[in-house]
Amino acid sequence: MVNFFVKIIIILCLFVTSAASEILKKIEITGNKRISDETIIIFSEVNINDQINKSKLDEVIKNLYQTNFFRNISLNFENQILFLNVEENPIIENLEIIGIKKQSLVEFIKDKIQLAEMKSFNEELLAVDLDFINNILKTNGYYFTKISSSKSINSDLNTIDLRINIELGEKAKIKKITFLGERIFKDKRLKEVIASEEHKFWKFISNNVYINQELINLDKRLLVGYFKNNGFYDVKIENSFVEFDKNSNFNLIFNIIPGKKYFFNEFNLNLPSNYDSKLFKSITKKFPKLKGDTYSLLKINKLLNEIDKIALSGQYEFINAKIVEKIDGNKINFEINISESEKFYVEKININGNFNTLEEVIRNNLIIDEGDPFNEILFNKSINEIQSLGIFKKVKTDIKEGSNQSFKIIDLDVEERPTGEISISAGFGTDGETIGGGLKENNFLGKGIKLNTNIELTADSIKGRFIYAKPNFNYTDNTLFTSLKSSTSDFLTNSGYKTSEIGFSLGTKFEQFQNIFLSPEIDFLIEDLETSDKASDTLKKQEGSYTDLYFNYSINQDLRDKKFRTEDGYTTTFSQEVPIVSDNAEFANAFEVIKFRKLSTTSDMVGKISFFGKTITGLSDDVRISKRLNIPSSRLRGFERGKVGPVENNDYIGGNHISTVNLSATLPTVVEGLDNLDIGIFFDAANVWGVDYNSSLDDKSKIRSSTGVALNLMTPIGPLSFSFANAISKASTDKTETFRFNLGTQF
Repeated sequence: MVNFFVKIIIILCLFVTSAASEILKKIEITGNKRISDETIIIFSEVNINDQINKSKLDEVIKNLYQTNFFRNISLNFENQILFLNVEENPIIENLEIIGIKKQSLVEFIKDKIQLAEMKSFNEELLAVDLDFINNILKTNGYYFTKISSSKSINSDLNTIDLRINIELGEKAKIKKITFLGERIFKDKRLKEVIASEEHKFWKFISNNVYINQELINLDKRLLVGYFKNNGFYDVKIENSFVEFDKNSNFNLIFNIIPGKKYFFNEFNLNLPSNYDSKLFKSITKKFPKLKGDTYSLLKINKLLNEIDKIALSGQYEFINAKIVEKIDGNKINFEINISESEKFYVEKININGNFNTLEEVIRNNLIIDEGDPFNEILFNKSINEIQSLGIFKKVKTDIKEGSNQSFKIIDLDVEERPTGEISISAGFGTDGETIGGGLKENNFLGKGIKLNTNIELTADSIKGRFIYAKPNFNYTDNTLFTSLKSSTSDFLTNSGYKTSEIGFSLGTKFEQFQNIFLSPEIDFLIEDLETSDKASDTLKKQEGSYTDLYFNYSINQDLRDKKFRTEDGYTTTFSQEVPIVSDNAEFANAFEVIKFRKLSTTSDMVGKISFFGKTITGLSDDVRISKRLNIPSSRLRGFERGKVGPVENNDYIGGNHISTVNLSATLPTVVEGLDNLDIGIFFDAANVWGVDYNSSLDDKSKIRSSTGVALNLMTPIGPLSFSFANAISKASTDKTETFRFNLGTQF
């Protein structure tokens, strides 16, 4: 009985369906002038012999409206014939954007909006595009923009000329940057971390002083990274917003919830049973050293870098690493789980969005290539390498199925960013006045080539330099650089001599061993030495032109925890200057070591100790005046610049040897509210000695030393630095300086 009723219901349903549907036998289209019948039929997704009902007719209308080709669509279905009447949208013949002088921005907007020349015009899309343009301009700092549109319609041709009128108004400048929440770090420190800057009158070139949403998002990431690198695992940027005050100023406000400070506790490495644990010793031996240290994302990344090296060695082709963090009070336990990833190979890598950058620049930074086993660790490292180039705003990836189950296709989408920079610097202090400027390009010709040119002027010198650097030269992972330099130093009035130099250098830099970099170069220099009646007889003998060809190299080991605001680790550098062909050959050696250490877990006190030594020896003749060594003023505070060491005829002539030792420490905030002030204490000791051209001259070999306090203050007119120093030991001819200051900035 049940089966009988079911059959009856099915028959009735079939009858109702057939009664509501008819088979399509013909399609008649009217009203179309530009778009062919065939095109309309394709977009309608309806075909002869289809079953037509109300739902299908609604679908046809929806499909045709989605093409944006039509203003109005009407249809009727009678006697198995579908009658379609359409009214076409006009075609945009010309599209102008008026009011923006920067053509690159105009082209960027045209590329991003939906309306374009030779496309159909639609009022709804116009409204969407105008809103999109407004958002783009806001990200570029234009918050007072007025946007309107005007149209000129040619009814006969059904075309339209569209004009988008833009009044940019003034850029929204950042008057003040404020950090809310529990005060862990001084505002001055946090302002150094972020990219956005408060507007000052001297920062007329910088774009970072304008409200920019993308820059604000970057600021939030930088702040989170900074707090996490200092132990604040749970840090959150609860909110960031722009406040518009009654004086038409914009205040940028970050609300930071740092949470509590965490420390590393236990580490455990879990390996698959078929993995050799000996290959992972470089990781496990770090675990005891990390236990008890302040939590730092950088230190975790260093552990992951060790896993990268194992993956690069090819020992395990399909390897993956995941870190599980378990919080125990104010400590964090870490489980590092190594596993075999899904086994497949890279069939193809598609790169999109690189309109200016050559594809090879991106591919050169990919550790995995087409045909390689897919290794998730190396893939993520490749993406990090591309992002670190600094020429892309965004890098996105998508892994899709390949031609079979063993292959995958990787889509890599990049969004380029402006790569040019301009800077101007100025300084004023007890050492004199300095002004300078520079231009940088980080992606010249889209080849990843870096260009840097700068010039610096002081009261008695002018220096200029141009540097060309090509990363990964000839696919060797080496950076090739060449530079041109020119300088003039005029000491005729005070010391009776003037030097003019012009030179050229060619060199390379590469990582020879882990964290050990080698930088060899060939340096060619032409120097003219001019003297006056005030010069000594010995100096007058050096007057003339000199041509030098040198082989220089340096070996640098960098084991700092981070390059910005270093808190732990050290760097060592050894360098030599070896003459190949020279009119006055000298041989020079230099060595420097700098050690950093955090002095407190509850404040940002950091200690620093450094040693620097350099010696220069003439191989045939005496070392000429321009090559003689002087103690840099930053390494011996409490003494006037250049007024230390051997003296002849009241002129400080420098020496053949110098050495310095510097100890310093930053102090925690002493007075609440002085967030723009950094205070430190220091002890400097140095010596300069050796006069090769006159053995009878007292070379004043004596250890000079001083101690004092250094202050760095951010003022409304620029960063101001002071040092108050007291000389502890000195030579009789040395000139001391208790107070030193410098006011300067760069933008």
